[in-house]
Amino acid sequence: QVQLVESGGGLVQAGGSLRLSCATSKRTFSTSTMGWFRQAPGKEREFVAAISGSGGTIYYSDSLKSRFTISRDSAKNTVYLQMNNLKPEDTAVYSCAADPSSIKLRAGKAGSWGQGTQVTVSS
Repeated sequence: QVQLVESGGGLVQAGGSLRLSCATSKRTFSTSTMGWFRQAPGKEREFVAAISGSGGTIYYSDSLKSRFTISRDSAKNTVYLQMNNLKPEDTAVYSCAADPSSIKLRAGKAGSWGQGTQVTVSS
């Protein structure tokens, strides 16, 4: 029963920034690749970014890597997604995921998912 608790979503104007947080247990944090997906209404779920348990390997969506940054804080067992220069098309539910396999996680097949947090970007 892996718990992933997301926070940080909200409403921002285009060009603004948000930082999402995903808190989990020490065991999950240290042994799993963790990442973020998003899903807009009527759209397929989209991979955003992921980071390995050690923090040594990072994966980004090619379309988002110039604006989004993923990081880990071992003191808080928390993964962050810093989102800058937000655009209306970034509006979506953002979900945190965790899995021992980075391949499965990036394919959208992670074993654990958070509840999701809404990000809305106004034009």
